Amino acid sequence: MTHSTLTDFSEFLLRLYGLAQEQPVDQFQESALALVRTVLPFDAAMWGSGTLAPAGLDIDALHLHRTSQGMLQAYEEHKSLDLAAFSVGQHRSATAIFHSPAFYAGSPGLLDFTRRFGHQNMFISGDTHGVTRRTQWLSLYRADVDALCGEDERLLLHALRPHLMQALSMNRMSHLHRRPLLANGPACGRAVAGLRGVVLHTDPLFEELLRTEWEGWRVGCTLPDALVARFRSEPLFKGRRAVVHGRVEHQLLFLQARTRCRADELSARELEIACGIANGQTHKQLAQLLARSPATVRNHVQAIYSKLEVSNAAGLVAALRQVGLPEV
Repeated sequence: MTHSTLTDFSEFLLRLYGLAQEQPVDQFQESALALVRTVLPFDAAMWGSGTLAPAGLDIDALHLHRTSQGMLQAYEEHKSLDLAAFSVGQHRSATAIFHSPAFYAGSPGLLDFTRRFGHQNMFISGDTHGVTRRTQWLSLYRADVDALCGEDERLLLHALRPHLMQALSMNRMSHLHRRPLLANGPACGRAVAGLRGVVLHTDPLFEELLRTEWEGWRVGCTLPDALVARFRSEPLFKGRRAVVHGRVEHQLLFLQARTRCRADELSARELEIACGIANGQTHKQLAQLLARSPATVRNHVQAIYSKLEVSNAAGLVAALRQVGLPEV
């Protein structure tokens, strides 16, 4: 690699990681692919993650670039016969190029599919776990049958792909910092998962907290069934040792986890009153707000102090901050 080439590559990475920090999560992949096109021409792309199975790729998350959902629906009919994707998935890390008229000459269905959707020449670059068969991949397509993919281009994409995947992880995890599920609270673990519970990105604290609640859980597994089931109906899971908050955005599940604390034992009404006290409201004001007598509010406050094992408002505020309430 020449000095000029190395400089260009470094500048590309600086721009890519800058996009990861700056772009909203729903715009990053489009911006990153537009950047890739400046160094590697293509007409359409498919960027996603999933699990390789005998019946073909089972997709967890997917971004389509300059192509339609119709293409994906049509591909379902042929995916079990797609030897191009299968061949790349047999390697821990691989990037391959394919000239579809030659490669699919013996598969009329796939040959017709590639003609219809402009996949005449293809790059497929992927990273596949040898045990779980989980894969992250990027496919680039050229519609011109004569626009062959070159070996130098293959090597370039192979060098770029790990950085594209890392930048995607950074962008999604940064989204939780920009729009946190918890604020003013304790240290939280963060993760991003597919809607079926496949963990796409995580940090060590999230992994540790899940293991305190589910001893057998490990990185590479899907989220526990109880957790996935809970997030289908509400954004909060309270376990024996860990509490997990979740939010669905852009067909992804964004998660923050923390250690369970005394404030988690408060009822919804007690929590409402506790937050009012923490924000400086008097018993009389709370009584008017809740349409209850001051005596009833005082009884609630005594029960709250007892559950939190505190004796004053300052202790109450400190206890509430352990659950990460934005208003405290």
